[in-house]
Amino acid sequence: MGARGTFTGGIHPYDGKDLSKDKPITAVLPEGDLVYPLSQHIGAPAKAVVSKGDHVMVGEMIAEAGGFVSAPIYATVSGTVKAIEKRRITVGDAIDAIIIENDGKYEEVDYGPVTPLEELTPQEIVAKVQKAGVVGMGGAGFPTHVKLSPKEPEKIDYIIGNCAECEPYLTSDYRRMLEEPEKVIGGLKCVLAIFPQAKGILAVEDNKKDCIKLLTRLTENEPRITVKSLKTKYPQGAERQLIYAATGRKINSKMLPADVGCIVDNVDTLVAIHAAVTENKPLMERIVTVTGDAIKDPRNFKVRIGTNYRELVAHAGGFKTQPEKIVNGGPMMGFALFDLDVPTTKTASALLCLTKDEVSMNEPGPCINCGRCVEVCPGRVVPSKLADFAERGDKETFQKYNGMECCECGCCSFVCPAKRQLTQQIKSMRKMVLADRRKK
Repeated sequence: MGARGTFTGGIHPYDGKDLSKDKPITAVLPEGDLVYPLSQHIGAPAKAVVSKGDHVMVGEMIAEAGGFVSAPIYATVSGTVKAIEKRRITVGDAIDAIIIENDGKYEEVDYGPVTPLEELTPQEIVAKVQKAGVVGMGGAGFPTHVKLSPKEPEKIDYIIGNCAECEPYLTSDYRRMLEEPEKVIGGLKCVLAIFPQAKGILAVEDNKKDCIKLLTRLTENEPRITVKSLKTKYPQGAERQLIYAATGRKINSKMLPADVGCIVDNVDTLVAIHAAVTENKPLMERIVTVTGDAIKDPRNFKVRIGTNYRELVAHAGGFKTQPEKIVNGGPMMGFALFDLDVPTTKTASALLCLTKDEVSMNEPGPCINCGRCVEVCPGRVVPSKLADFAERGDKETFQKYNGMECCECGCCSFVCPAKRQLTQQIKSMRKMVLADRRKK
């Protein structure tokens, strides 16, 4: 199965990519204050190293890592630190953030002399990635230096560039591959330099034929890198599904990709690794797709982290009609926003504005035992049963029926004829089980 470039289960939702896929990346400069939440990654929040009134420059560290599993944060504009206070983020929580008043000058620090990649040791490469504050930019936000420091580095066989971008509507990775393929390949080469015996795979869905062609041409003289075409199916880009489709190796929720000799990095993460290693540049920007049928001019923007979402909507021509639903991310894995007045972070991939909120229009009914959710589940569990256990608060049976193997992809909710909110219920229960485990 794995050799065929796909996995068991999955769905084919409307992909919505035609709205923005042909729009080249445009850089936008922020207008208002920039807000930098201190927790933009999995792990300990960063700790502010600036105070109110301080003048900062582009590329200056404003918060240091709060531990090994943490990442520093850098100023993306020059200006004055206005405050360090609680600000609301996309998920609705108010967390500590550094507020910088942009002076519009964009004065930048000197990043110092660059050592060529071939002269760096694996430890030096990882240190550069750590110093730059690179985290997984596909959404999870796991600090990349931790991923690049497995217990047994000699057992890593594959470095997989996650170029699938299976989430509907998102086209940021697609544009990045078309416009800056050298940076994507360059980032993969930096990671391969850490693991001399590993092979690199750029795993691309076959609906991006132009990317496959371009990346194949650019890597034809790279013996350690292959471009693998995967079948277009959601959630092809989920870590477990991607590893299986690209290598035939299987992992479960108790394992890390490193346990089967794999490391997976998203397109934007590879570009950030490349900037960190070859230019000494910290992570300061990312590509964000602003799209949906409520947006006048759907676009792909190069955004300085800390920029307000409201400004991005304005750059995309504003709303044609008032959206009923605004989603941070894509329609399958993203979550609804109740306010646009929030900052972009390292993990912000898209802003999706929809004229109709189809989910809330549907009244869930009783399960009809049709088994469709089981058919499409890439985690091979029984979502309808798990949702029942979640509803009853039965953590023990939920775990017995492998509830922790759910990857929260949303396939089951998508196909359910009774319109049950299966993913949401399972997701809530998984959070509770994980919280219990942390307490122990």
